[in-house]
Amino acid sequence: MGNTKLKESRPSKETSKETIGYPKFKEIDGSHPLKVSVPEAVVEYQVRTRHGGQVAFFNFELARELGLIPDNHPHELTKELKEEILHTFSIVIINEYDQMNNFNFPKDEIRQKTYMATRYLQLQHPCKKGTTSGDGRSIWNGQITNKGKSYDVSSCGTGATKLSPACNINKKFYQTGDPTVSYGCGYSEKDEGLSSLFFSEVLAKNGLETERVLAIIEFPKGLAINVRVHENLLRPSHMFNHLKQNNLPTLKRVVDYYIERQVKNKVWKNIPSDPKSHYDYFLMKVVETFAQMSANFEDQYIFCWLDWDGDNILMDGGIIDYGSVRQFGLYHHEYRYDDVQRWSTSIKEQKQKARYIVQTFAQIVDYIKNEKKKSIDDFKNHHSLQTFDKRFFDYKNQNILMKMGFNLKYSEALLSHHRKDIEDFRSDFTYFEMAKSGKGPQKVPDGINWNAIFCMRDILRELPQVYLSRGINGIVNEAEFIDIIKSSYATKADLKSSLRRNLKIRSFQKSYLKLINLAAKKCKETPEKVLLDVSMRSSVINKYDRVTGDSISTIVEKVMAKKPKLSAEEISLILKEFTEYQNLNPDKERRPSNFEAEKEQSHILKGMLQIVREFRDGI
Repeated sequence: MGNTKLKESRPSKETSKETIGYPKFKEIDGSHPLKVSVPEAVVEYQVRTRHGGQVAFFNFELARELGLIPDNHPHELTKELKEEILHTFSIVIINEYDQMNNFNFPKDEIRQKTYMATRYLQLQHPCKKGTTSGDGRSIWNGQITNKGKSYDVSSCGTGATKLSPACNINKKFYQTGDPTVSYGCGYSEKDEGLSSLFFSEVLAKNGLETERVLAIIEFPKGLAINVRVHENLLRPSHMFNHLKQNNLPTLKRVVDYYIERQVKNKVWKNIPSDPKSHYDYFLMKVVETFAQMSANFEDQYIFCWLDWDGDNILMDGGIIDYGSVRQFGLYHHEYRYDDVQRWSTSIKEQKQKARYIVQTFAQIVDYIKNEKKKSIDDFKNHHSLQTFDKRFFDYKNQNILMKMGFNLKYSEALLSHHRKDIEDFRSDFTYFEMAKSGKGPQKVPDGINWNAIFCMRDILRELPQVYLSRGINGIVNEAEFIDIIKSSYATKADLKSSLRRNLKIRSFQKSYLKLINLAAKKCKETPEKVLLDVSMRSSVINKYDRVTGDSISTIVEKVMAKKPKLSAEEISLILKEFTEYQNLNPDKERRPSNFEAEKEQSHILKGMLQIVREFRDGI
């Protein structure tokens, strides 16, 4: 490991030319408008330089988007860029333990401005009102603006704050790095950063909102500071704590702050001019966001542990904190994460959790508008929940057509005139998707699961190709159908024929072909032309080897064990190729890989793709 000595002071006039190419880094200095707008929502900490770090990864693509490096910057960590990254992000807080014990740190290593840990509701805390919970091992580095858009920057692993569960359960402050606690020690690890990196970049490539990893700074013993970025890092839990505490003034200011940020970032473009209507617009956006998000998670088999506290998701539906986030290869709807003191929700329960979050926001908006807090039960039949239910199923219908391979023209024609036919097919699809192994619940490394047995991506990919080769009426028989969809989890007993299943196989194909024919008729094209387009798109959307949580975990283990270890540039190049391969957008132009010239990197990438293939059915 390196032992670079960093000073807070900036280069002199003689050496300033070395860093002139990276002036945007200077904006990330602890300043953030939330500290000004809602000071009660944060805990401020002085920070100091943390020595001994090396840049293990830097996201060049994201850095260009943020304006941190020029668009034409080479894919290279120059000496000056490394120093700028370390100076900006290699920091640790001076926490309550340090202050109680009168630790003296070199004054030239203490940063001028304070950094903030934010307060939010967390169900694992003793206080269920959020008075003691929030960022337990993270701080917000600040905010950076580029081309009219603002981004929040935070770092995990920067020291033990007073908002961690360990601090409040055990009623004591902890020294950063205390080996007697894990999460409460304030540090994070390199493998956490790499897991978040690979997972978030794949999901971002496929159009899902998520925080992204900007940099990983590595320290001895596998420790790291993991730097994350998103346009707006506020979570529902940043508002729910003030609601639970009946703190209307602070709640209103947090909501106002969020609305203002969304408008300034031009995420919301049609907000009413009347300020009194802003809260209704805000609620409408929450409904739409969480209906779409929960439908997408269910249909893309993404587990992120939604719960009543609104902690594990961003306000815009973005994914955050990849510690328990997974993408399943099959619809493993009985999987539960074991968090020692409690079990997580399951993937099929996430919709109801999202719905309850919407119900809570209905309560919040009513509270702000009328200045009187009603019971959450008063909003069980609120119009926003009725809208949520409708929009959830609207998105489910859109998603199934997308997964089948219908383009936008065909999808719009079907959605406008044939909703019942779409839902008939979705019902048959769900029957097979929900099928579970006769083995019953099984323990898995991080929880419990009752294995699904059918891979629905396979049938959506293979079926149109079969019809094209046999003719559009060349129905697949029961044995062939099961042979296509069976997964590695299916036993002989699971695959045993039954009258009901055989009827469903026929109904599935009948409904499938009906949608093909209806799309052809509405768009005045032949069924064969529609089927050919569906076949080509479906082969990309339903790629055989799609990433799962298990595959990411195994890939990170391999990367961590690589000797000699991969450089930051090598990880960045491999990540780019890996995410390109996992891009499931059928409308994206494919480019040939240029990796063959780099034999060692090509070998590593091929190994990673083999891991994805091996774990394609898993969790």
